Amino acid sequence: MHESHCTVSNENLPPIPPKTPEETQLDFGFLADLALKTVYADANCTTTRAAEKMCLPEPITESLLQHLYHEKLIEIRGQNGFHNHRYAILDRGWQRANRLLEINGYIGPTPVSLQAYSNMVSQQNKTRKPVSPELIENALSGLVLPELTRQTVGLAVHSRRSLFMFGESGNGKTSIAVSLHSAQPGEIWIPYAIEVDNQIIKVYDQHNHSQTETGNGNNGYDKRWVKIKRPLVIVGGEMTIETMDLVYSRMVGYYEAPFQVKANGGTLVIDDFGRQRVDPADLLNRWIIPLERGVDYLTLHTGKKIEVPFEPLLIFATNLNLNGLVDDAFLRRMGYRLYIAPPTPDQYKSIFQEVAAAHGLDGHDPNLVEFLLKRYAEEKRPLRCSEPRDLVHRLLDICRYLDQPPVLSRDMLELAWINYFGKDRA
Repeated sequence: MHESHCTVSNENLPPIPPKTPEETQLDFGFLADLALKTVYADANCTTTRAAEKMCLPEPITESLLQHLYHEKLIEIRGQNGFHNHRYAILDRGWQRANRLLEINGYIGPTPVSLQAYSNMVSQQNKTRKPVSPELIENALSGLVLPELTRQTVGLAVHSRRSLFMFGESGNGKTSIAVSLHSAQPGEIWIPYAIEVDNQIIKVYDQHNHSQTETGNGNNGYDKRWVKIKRPLVIVGGEMTIETMDLVYSRMVGYYEAPFQVKANGGTLVIDDFGRQRVDPADLLNRWIIPLERGVDYLTLHTGKKIEVPFEPLLIFATNLNLNGLVDDAFLRRMGYRLYIAPPTPDQYKSIFQEVAAAHGLDGHDPNLVEFLLKRYAEEKRPLRCSEPRDLVHRLLDICRYLDQPPVLSRDMLELAWINYFGKDRA
């Protein structure tokens, strides 16, 4: 095994580009096959264009293309510059490319080895900047929370231990999780794809990953890696045991990484835990090894298991009763447990005032909130942190519908209440 060429001294330095095919840590035959598929897919292929699509330095790309040329799979049609030839595929190459594509349809950035990926995740985790109380306070500044709650979630993020939040719905568990993610500074490097036993696992996707500017010029880093904001991945009722493993597509012949791999270096939120289409105990058992060891085991369609790093900040959120949902053995493996209580009347008032001010409705009669609290008491409704926002939004909807300026009044709140809760005081 060659030494990894993604060594970094801190999380902001880019991975070092390989200088030879051997330094990619990938089999030469695998690289040549990917180069052939690249020529196959590009009618105007040049060394430069192939290098850009494969995310490899031009000297390495040219050596691969020259190999294909000597194997009489492609031909040279001309030269655009020094070591920048124009290539076209020959009939023999066309036949081989079609056979390769039937097995694996991947054409794109060259993968990195599993070892290089594991090393990069480990190095970036070791050099990440700690999360200070100030960062936590700034992240939670838009939420009205008790001091003990702020302290607990801050400890969870600072320690990178898992957090299990439970409590009635509508009191901010998801909002807290999203806010905690924003408290984590820095950016990370992830690969476009990983290679294992000539199999390809696609990691980067535009839905879960937001690419940032590298600022390192054209040739200053290994372009098989992409610099992103720390990812935030939220999964809910759609999660199953199957979605936690490699997703293999027989149509294209390669894998999509599961959500926990895509969340490495960032935050993974298991929302609405217990409402998945699978027994909660089975899901909990699936998390035991990642929680204990910081590694996960994934299965190729050949049956081979591979070990991958498990380094997201893991947050569970549920509004179900914990009795019968989780056992003590699982809870012992959680870093922190936190009950998210309904707001007190004073907290409800603070939330309402902040929401109203955010929509230009500040300066209203404070007795209006007392009117709302009275309605809750009359209808024996529990207070919810989300409901001041929802009521204000309904009020704004009504004002827009009536084509009148937004205004907080008792009549408007009454109408918003009825439209939101669906019942009259009568």
